Amino acid sequence: MTAREGQEELEAQFRQWRQYVQRRRELQPSDADELEDHLRGSVDELVAVGLSADEAFLVAVKRMGSLDELSREFAREHSERLWKQLVLTGEAGSPAADTRSRRDLWAMVICAAGAAASIKVPELFGLRLADDGAFYARNFTLFALPWLAVFLAWRRQARRPLIGTLVALFGLGAVAANAYPLAEESKSLVLTSIHLPIALWLVVGLAYVADDWRSSRRRMDFIRFTGEWFIYFVLIALGGGVLSLFLFHTFNAIGIIPQEFISQWLLPCGAVAGAVVAGWLVEAKQSVVENIAPVLTRLFTPLFTAALLAFLVAVVWTSHGINVEREALILFDLLLVVVLGLLLYSISARDPLAPTGLFDKLQLALVVSALAIDVLVLLAITGRITDEYGTTPNRAAALGENVILLANLAYSAWLLLRFIRRRTPFAALERWQTGYLPVYAVWAWTVVLLFPPLFSYV
Repeated sequence: MTAREGQEELEAQFRQWRQYVQRRRELQPSDADELEDHLRGSVDELVAVGLSADEAFLVAVKRMGSLDELSREFAREHSERLWKQLVLTGEAGSPAADTRSRRDLWAMVICAAGAAASIKVPELFGLRLADDGAFYARNFTLFALPWLAVFLAWRRQARRPLIGTLVALFGLGAVAANAYPLAEESKSLVLTSIHLPIALWLVVGLAYVADDWRSSRRRMDFIRFTGEWFIYFVLIALGGGVLSLFLFHTFNAIGIIPQEFISQWLLPCGAVAGAVVAGWLVEAKQSVVENIAPVLTRLFTPLFTAALLAFLVAVVWTSHGINVEREALILFDLLLVVVLGLLLYSISARDPLAPTGLFDKLQLALVVSALAIDVLVLLAITGRITDEYGTTPNRAAALGENVILLANLAYSAWLLLRFIRRRTPFAALERWQTGYLPVYAVWAWTVVLLFPPLFSYV
């Protein structure tokens, strides 16, 4: 079968699927368009990792089958025929797919080795991890994320303009991390160490979405990638911790203390290489139908909702204000980011056509609780700034971040409420969240580039 014939067969399968979808009288043509867009995007991703068109369509339909009964009916009627095609033609586990998997593996190994080697390069210039903690704190992600971006750009076959943009942005990050005279006790150093990874991670997002950065669907795919990458990275880190303990105690038992090897080689090199390996693992499992997002959101949303409500009750009961020192500000901002992450993952995992239920109302309670805490933090920060304490880099950064989170959470709560009352489609909430990502990128770069000189590098 030629490529043209294969594409025609694939389009015929899309037409059959759309006819099934349009049997639902309550579905508008725009709803069918959105579902088809998701299906086509899933097929494109699976083809990109080496599956044939028929394989990709089968797996994508199975994924859609988890969304609604109509797609399940379609999957039941057509999956058997497709599986027979795959078995008879021998395309499952085809040489092309195996070749692509091996290429991905070697690309990952090269990029991971590059990341591990790059973190040792500063030692050639006399900068050691044990003695120059400030340098490594602000540059750590610059040793890992560019290599992850290289791997993703290679897989996406990124064009030269995008590659040039990635190089320029990572170069800008390197300049911002090293050009300013920041002392080890500088507050601006802490802000740079926190915000530069955020800015650079969104640069990785450009490599992930490649030339389709305007697509709301692709931006949501990057959000899914972020969550799954984080989980894999944590698992790798836990495994690395166990390996380190094993090495230390076993060698110590024979009179050899490998502390320097572990602290100066194994842990730093493993950490930056693990960032690339985690990205490869997420990409390699795209052909797996199961998704961990629903499990995580269903488990942690009720727990975080209860925790936030308990905190608000305690605030009212004790009449205690919120401490706005640096550690407390970081803690509350992380809490709000976790809430936002739960919301994003629930959006990515939810069937847009499913009726509203108890979990949607629970999410609304979670967002409203986070919104109330954000308001309390903002009141505490502005109170400190307007009093005799004045403005510091930490308070200014926290103020901006909480204002940004306030706008995001407030409109998200409004859209959730309208969705629960059946006045707004669920897709509006997804578009709002993915469209808001550039706001975080702009703020992160603002803190990294402008705050140090604005506050005299203190």
